[in-house]
Amino acid sequence: MASHSDTLVVFFGATAGANGGKLGSDEREIILLVWQIVDLHEKKVGKLQRCLVKPDTLELTDQCKEETGLTLDEVVKAEPLDKVLQQFQQSVSSELKCLGRSTYTLCVNSPLVIRQALHPEASKKNLVLPECFFSFVDVRKEFHKCCPNAGPCFKHMLPVRVNLFTTEKTEHCFGTSGSNNAFNDAILFLFLDHKFSSVETVKYKFDSGTCSKTEPVDSETVIRARGLPWQSSDQDIARFFKGLSIAKGGVALCLNAQGRRNGEALVRFVNSEHRDLALERHKHHMGSRYIEVYKATGEEFLKIAGGTSNEVAQFLSKENQVIIRMRGLPFTATPQEVLSFLGPESPVTDGAEGLLFVKYPDGRPTGDAFVLFSCEEYAQNALKKHKQILGKRYIELFRSTAAEVQQVLNRYMSTPLISTLPPSPIVSTRDCVRLRGLPYTAGIEDILEFMGEHTVDIKPHGVHMVLNQQGRPSGDAFIQMKSSDKAFMVAQKCHKKTMKDRYVEVFQCSTEEMSIVLMGGTLNRSGLSPPPCKLPSYAAFPTPPAILSEAALYQPPLLAAPRPPQTTTHSPAHTLAYYPPHPHLYMNMNMNYTAYYPSPPVSPSTVSYFAAPPGAVAAAVAAQPHPAAAASPVLPQHGALVRMQGLPYNTGVKDILSFFQGYQVEGLCCCCSCVCGCGCGCGWVWVCV
Repeated sequence: MASHSDTLVVFFGATAGANGGKLGSDEREIILLVWQIVDLHEKKVGKLQRCLVKPDTLELTDQCKEETGLTLDEVVKAEPLDKVLQQFQQSVSSELKCLGRSTYTLCVNSPLVIRQALHPEASKKNLVLPECFFSFVDVRKEFHKCCPNAGPCFKHMLPVRVNLFTTEKTEHCFGTSGSNNAFNDAILFLFLDHKFSSVETVKYKFDSGTCSKTEPVDSETVIRARGLPWQSSDQDIARFFKGLSIAKGGVALCLNAQGRRNGEALVRFVNSEHRDLALERHKHHMGSRYIEVYKATGEEFLKIAGGTSNEVAQFLSKENQVIIRMRGLPFTATPQEVLSFLGPESPVTDGAEGLLFVKYPDGRPTGDAFVLFSCEEYAQNALKKHKQILGKRYIELFRSTAAEVQQVLNRYMSTPLISTLPPSPIVSTRDCVRLRGLPYTAGIEDILEFMGEHTVDIKPHGVHMVLNQQGRPSGDAFIQMKSSDKAFMVAQKCHKKTMKDRYVEVFQCSTEEMSIVLMGGTLNRSGLSPPPCKLPSYAAFPTPPAILSEAALYQPPLLAAPRPPQTTTHSPAHTLAYYPPHPHLYMNMNMNYTAYYPSPPVSPSTVSYFAAPPGAVAAAVAAQPHPAAAASPVLPQHGALVRMQGLPYNTGVKDILSFFQGYQVEGLCCCCSCVCGCGCGCGWVWVCV
């Protein structure tokens, strides 16, 4: 439409809720549309057209009733929005034909009716709006430009706005009775002599793109959306903000530490005006979920969406492409295998060039890949392959965005596998090895067989299986060797050897790294994270193993030192059983490794794993004299820390105290709240005895 024509269509609307400056902020539906044609050549206005609209939710607020004078009975008899929009097109086309005109300019006294009411509602109802609603002139802005000192009359803008909510006829000339002549002159000047300086537009679709970390981003243009469905894409978010102009590549989905979407996104708009309108959509709905909208900063946006990788820039250089993320690919998957998996019904743009495999800094695959498709149809066909099998693994497929590609690549390429520990005066000894990729059914015997001739170089009680939070094997294990040289040799000779049809990776690591994991910390792609449990001062984490003696580091798996006898009122049936130190409890290379290699799930390497013996054995041991026990206790200090795992979820404090009957329990720390933070009853507990 031309920036200035002889014919204007002045357009207004009202919703079932807030109107005026808050129009559209409460997500209420449109109930009234009013329009009128203005013939600038003849200096006349056409007939005032007024149509009621029937909303899906038949409810009017008191404010709406007061401002519009409408009742619910009137609205119920009206036509739905799609029918009223058809009437609008037919009416305008008919009047233009009578005037001998073919084009017109849509004018509004506020962009809210277009941006905050009409477009969002049409998007939710899957209505296709006429082309005229994608460009318009904001008469308030134009009037303010030509008459900056207009003062209070600025609020009233157009004389033709009088009696919009009534059925009375307006005068078919500029001005109405009682209008100020000076004001009418200003309106005439605006319409007849003033060229519209800017025609505002509404984007038909969101433009994806990339963002450089060096690109300046104004903090007044960025918002954070929270509560998004995990499967939502950038197009879904753009649809939520329909009517507002999002900058190219301005949607950045946020990921959690595991690389999965966390339900948040940062959105960058073209200017602060559109950002302010976006904030008015706080707690509007996307499907059945309400979305929270808050202010954010340009720095936050660049942290998520910014990138410097040339590989990513080249991959995303093809415009108007639909991006799909694949997760869970076999590490040995080739581009041809991925193309075959997607099939001929989902042709990838430029074949293998349309695939981007995500890798670690050392070149190892992560199991993630991004795929480009030239149209929505091909992408939909690909998404039908969700959770189908490639090799021996099922593959997950999701819609993705350019910002997510940047974020995933940044995450994997910018951080080492095991992060550097904080500086410490203690010299780290790399006398351990980490085994990764173990079969989940692998046991101690399998690890010893895998180690082969290097088994003799394992320290006593030096095999530690790492379990996940559910108590299942994680596929990782740590082994303590007798020296750094032995650990280096194992890493060189056993790396990528096969165990039960799987190759196992072997890396040399330090005792500190191993201890952090075994103390309950995590070893993920972002590095080592310390244990999240904040224990009391008397139950602090033990001193790093590097400064402890070997005897203190690798204690036998049973409690070797009795506590002083405690006065108890329990019956004789609950006689305390002590476990004295015996020389045969210390492992030697001819013993059964399965029985004497303790593998407590993520258990501290500096604290023994105390197991409770059967009642008969406990009573028998308690009856034996142990003269040497008090002379050489293994744990002489007070406040020894014990970790229990595998407790029934309904275990109470009384059950734990009964389990440690006869010992002086100084404190308990239940990990259902302090370790996993979810309060879900994980079956872990710390006990200070």
